[in-house]
Amino acid sequence: MSRNTKFLGGILQERRSRLGFIYAVPIGVLGGLIGLGGAEFRLPVLAGVLGYPARQAVPLNLAVSLVTIIASLIIRGSTLSFDLVIPLLPVLFSLIAGAVITAFFGASLAGRLTNEQLERIILILLVVIGFALIIESFLPQQLPAFLPNILPLRIIAGILFGLAIGLVSSLLGVAGGEVIIPTLVFAFGADIKTAGTASLLVSLPTVAVGVIRYATRKAFVEKQALTDTVAPMGVGSVIGAVIGGMLVGIIPASVLKVVLGLILNISAFRVFRKTH
Repeated sequence: MSRNTKFLGGILQERRSRLGFIYAVPIGVLGGLIGLGGAEFRLPVLAGVLGYPARQAVPLNLAVSLVTIIASLIIRGSTLSFDLVIPLLPVLFSLIAGAVITAFFGASLAGRLTNEQLERIILILLVVIGFALIIESFLPQQLPAFLPNILPLRIIAGILFGLAIGLVSSLLGVAGGEVIIPTLVFAFGADIKTAGTASLLVSLPTVAVGVIRYATRKAFVEKQALTDTVAPMGVGSVIGAVIGGMLVGIIPASVLKVVLGLILNISAFRVFRKTH
């Protein structure tokens, strides 16, 4: 490898580290303000700003998501009681059961897709999530449970919802909170704060399985990407999430969700529509 190649490679690595951190902090702040991790907004940054192909951006995003989930659980564990989650345990276990299955197979599916095919799927999923954020902003924070309180029915529904959650997680590299929280609130009648904590408990094994599966498929062979991108984005995301949590209430979450939903759709089209 020539000196010029090494020099240019070093500049690229430094640029990715710097930009990864710079973008991760405000994304984490906004995610903290609306109760999400912000991974759906990190993905366009990884692909559009840092220049990773979709097939590499997704597992890197998943690795950052794992860091932020662990940090969020530690932070929430010191301020919130997990007692409120106990009545939801049968639902949570069923969600996890479904999610880890598709998280495992979703990573394999992503590995068999071409970069162009994966980008099309990412575009569709990000647009759906963007519209879901906008629609959710107009809904009340607490609604009667859509599903009746019949345990076998809830467990079956939890597994089915979990299958969808795990697939979204593995194909976008996200923790899945943007899907898990509305599911817990609207389908199972959880309050928004309990749903936020419960979402992390579902996300942790789901994302961990996805990361392990991607690792076995050699997605993290390039160790430099872990230090140049995952580490600074993980630190930036945690810092931003803490700041966002401290600023909750300053801007109505419903307003932010509309704005962020529009931004997500615009950025998704700008970054992932290029292959169409």
